[in-house]
Amino acid sequence: MGVVLPMDSLDIFNELSELIKLQINSCSEVAHPNSWIERRQHKDYDLWCIQEGQIEIRIQEEVYLASEGDLILFTPKVTYTATTLSTSCKFIFTHFDLSLGDHIRILDNFQLSGIIHSTLVEEEIRLFLDTYDQYKRSAPMSGIRLKGCLTILIAKIMEQYGRKQYRGEFVHYPTNQKLTMDLVKLQPVFDFIHEHLHQTIRVEEIAAVASMSEKYFISYFKQALGLTPGRYIYQLKMNRARELLYLKRYSIKEIASMLGYPDPYSFSKAFKKYYKVPPSKFVW
Repeated sequence: MGVVLPMDSLDIFNELSELIKLQINSCSEVAHPNSWIERRQHKDYDLWCIQEGQIEIRIQEEVYLASEGDLILFTPKVTYTATTLSTSCKFIFTHFDLSLGDHIRILDNFQLSGIIHSTLVEEEIRLFLDTYDQYKRSAPMSGIRLKGCLTILIAKIMEQYGRKQYRGEFVHYPTNQKLTMDLVKLQPVFDFIHEHLHQTIRVEEIAAVASMSEKYFISYFKQALGLTPGRYIYQLKMNRARELLYLKRYSIKEIASMLGYPDPYSFSKAFKKYYKVPPSKFVW
């Protein structure tokens, strides 16, 4: 097994939700007879929703079994052999990419690839299947709804992973361990940033936390997370500013101070650049 990220590392997806992009490359359904055997490796993520029958998945020497109602999630570059164990099988498959910033393989950092039993994501599967029926009929806006439902489904899988209710059993290849270790090594940096969000945070400071030179740290951080340290800090401050404004308890001057800005003008300028409106008009 590869190294598993700390559970709180999943907070990255909430903190940077605006930078997450999900793209459906194809979505359809297929039926196979009991003689069906498939040996493949995908270049993107592939999610199967089993509607009928049982499917055996073999990865190297390991064998896994999925039944009606279950999901199977394949990550890129995993070679598998699939065959039906019943008279026939039928499933909906969805090829998709999910990226965070410039990082197009962010899910590889988590041990998600495997068979997900329907009880873990029951409501989300139902929502996805209902939307897929509309998508098949080319109902208006069904493509957008399908993307939204898939996002909800993937988010639920990750939530169950974070709660330790699910752990993908498919072989976690060494090629993914580097990506995982990159984020593990940055965990002290994430902690430092959260603890000092009320201050001005310089890149040289957090590079020192990671015991790296500033130049190497910026490159390392961007490769691991898909965005620069400065952009990450800016994103967190804007997220926090939005939350504080919604509370309607603090003045612009107080929020600027709480987020480490030297004065209300600097904060307002940064806020307007991000949200396209000044903080004074954001919630009123």
